[in-house]
This record gives sequence, C-alpha cells and structure tokens, in this order.
Amino acid sequence: MEFLIFEPFYSLALFGIGILTGILAGFFGIGGGAILVPLVMMLGHDIKIAIGISIMQMIFSSVYGSYVNYKRKLLDARDGIYVGIGGLIGAAFSGFVIDYVSSKTLEVVFSIFIMYSFVKLFGASAYGGEKRIGEGIASKVFLVLCGCFVGVFAISLGIGGGMMLAPLLAYYLGYSSKQIIPLSLFFVIFSSVSGFTSLALHGYASFKGGIIVGIASLIGVRIGIFLLSKIDAKKHKATLLIMYAIVLAIMFNKMFFN
Repeated sequence: MEFLIFEPFYSLALFGIGILTGILAGFFGIGGGAILVPLVMMLGHDIKIAIGISIMQMIFSSVYGSYVNYKRKLLDARDGIYVGIGGLIGAAFSGFVIDYVSSKTLEVVFSIFIMYSFVKLFGASAYGGEKRIGEGIASKVFLVLCGCFVGVFAISLGIGGGMMLAPLLAYYLGYSSKQIIPLSLFFVIFSSVSGFTSLALHGYASFKGGIIVGIASLIGVRIGIFLLSKIDAKKHKATLLIMYAIVLAIMFNKMFFN
C-alpha cells in the first residue's frame, strides 16, 4: 500500500510515534502497541504490517528499559524468567493466530480481557498485599501460564502484553502498582522477540519502519522510567486505570463505529 504522506514526513512521524510509545513502555511497562498500531495505520500501512512494526519497536524499548530497571535494582528477574518463558511459548503462535483468526474476533477477545483487567486492577491495592495464588510451585506455574495466554493474544494484536499482564500480577500475586511495571516490561522482551520472529516468517515485518520507531523509543523509555520514579503508587494506579479506560474507548469506537 502506498503511504498517504511524503517519505520525509513519514520517517519523522514514525520517530515521534516511537518517542511516545517509549514513554508508555517505561511508565506503564507495556509495549505501547494499543497506541502505536492505529497511529501507524494512519500513515498508510495495513494493520498486519502495523502490528509487525509495533512488535519490532518493543524489542528495542523492552530490552533497554529492562536494562535501566535492572541497573536501578527495580527489576526482580527471578519471577520475570518464569513469566517470560510463558510469553516466549505463547507468542510463537502469533503468526498462526493472525493467519487463521479474524481481526474482529481478536478485537472482541482483547476488549473482554481489558474489561476484566480493569476490574481486577481496580480491586487490587496500589501498594501490594494479599496473594490469591500460593507460594512456590503454584505461583511459578501461574506465572508461566499467564505468560503463555498473554503472549498468544497480545502479540497477535500488536501489543507487548504488559497491559494484560499487569492486573493479573497485581490481583493474584499481590504486586504493588509500581512493582509490576519493571516485570511487565521484562516480559515484553520474551514476547516481542518470539512474536516478531513468528510474524516475520509469515511476511508481516517492516524492518525500516520498525528500526526508526525502535530507535526513537529508546529516548522515550528513559523519560518514562524517570517519570515512574517520581510518582506515588496510588497515583500511578490511577493513571493505569485511566489508560485502560482510554484503550477500551478506542476499541469500542473501532468495533462499533468504524
């Protein structure tokens, strides 16, 4: 498909989109695809190519963001490995899902899960607390299963999965609002690498667009992590809930009015 705007402005627009999604990644622990995909489609790309660009960007932002969080001792990599393994497995099926599941079905599943996530996050304490899943093996199995489920659907929709993962960690494992962000971003490394490989093998990759957005996102990630360090957990939870509400509004508008 031909781009709807001139090439120089196209690259500049992608760079700006990259900075915005990088800030979202660092502050919310998400890939930013819920915002990036519709914006890239406005530049003239088909949704499936836009998803490929989104996932490639996530590799840049999640790796760099996790490195910064690890250096600042904000990342608990032990739990991250388990949820990451699940994401690696689940995201590997994303190419097949895009091939055989309609976009409308994926949108409905995603919207239902976001509504569920909104409710669970609303009921969870911003400062952490009660664990609804046991310690030891039970919690590790739960982390792997969460990673698998989120990896399949998130990558297929062009998002990293942090937005779907965060409420599960908060509600069932008692993570505080700010604890889940580094862990969610770490998860995105596994899901995005596996998912992009799957999408590329199925012909849904745009390396040029992905690299431009990815490099720009490195700037945004640093800004997002800085903002996260300056906000109270309760206020951060409130911003998370607002973000979920905005994403739901976008999805409902897309499903019922477009």
